[in-house]
Amino acid sequence: MAEILAVLYGSVLRLDPARPDWGARDRFVLSKGHACAGLYAALAERGFLSHADLHTFYADGSRLAGHATHSGVPGVECSTGSLGHGLPIACGMALAARTSTTPYRVFAILGDGECAEGSNWEAALFAAHHGLENLTVVVDCNKIQSLGHTREVLNLDPLGEKWRSFGWHAVDVDGHDVEALVETLSGVPLAKGRPTCVVAHTVKGKGVSFMEGSLLWHYRSPHGDELAAALAELGEVSE
Repeated sequence: MAEILAVLYGSVLRLDPARPDWGARDRFVLSKGHACAGLYAALAERGFLSHADLHTFYADGSRLAGHATHSGVPGVECSTGSLGHGLPIACGMALAARTSTTPYRVFAILGDGECAEGSNWEAALFAAHHGLENLTVVVDCNKIQSLGHTREVLNLDPLGEKWRSFGWHAVDVDGHDVEALVETLSGVPLAKGRPTCVVAHTVKGKGVSFMEGSLLWHYRSPHGDELAAALAELGEVSE
């Protein structure tokens, strides 16, 4: 979901790092909170954190915990990681925006495997019922979840059609196509009076040949020669 975060924080979200509690800021919820390393990196690029902070990620006592946490981390709206909770929270934020003196938009990233959680569909019905056009969901659709491929664990296809049947305006995009993401996310809401769902088709481990589409790397982190090889393929330099 690196490109999705880059587009949101680089082009779409209305934020002010100098005022992380600015009332008119857009709200972002990373429902798949286990992917918070990417969120922290985006926050550092935007100026909410220092790049030095990133080196403390997941260390004992660090404020940058292994699941997204808002405690002591400017720019993180809420702690997440228990799957199926992010969208209901985002719905509440979007509904609250209607009574705010400084209306704002709400964006949430969900995993496709996470869409097996029933709480998401209750929230999806709620959002459509209340016409939360200020709410946008991006589903990081990489077709892999904890213990297998989604088609094997609990088939979600056709995912876009499911969201549409729940009253959302849903579109499919290439989740690694930055231009397509910018065009789509900069144009929300895509339908008046309806929440938006962007099904972003991605490849887990994109850009690293031995990681792409591999279930192994859902939990595993590269070290040593693996890390050096991965960074080399991405055009980065290992420190």
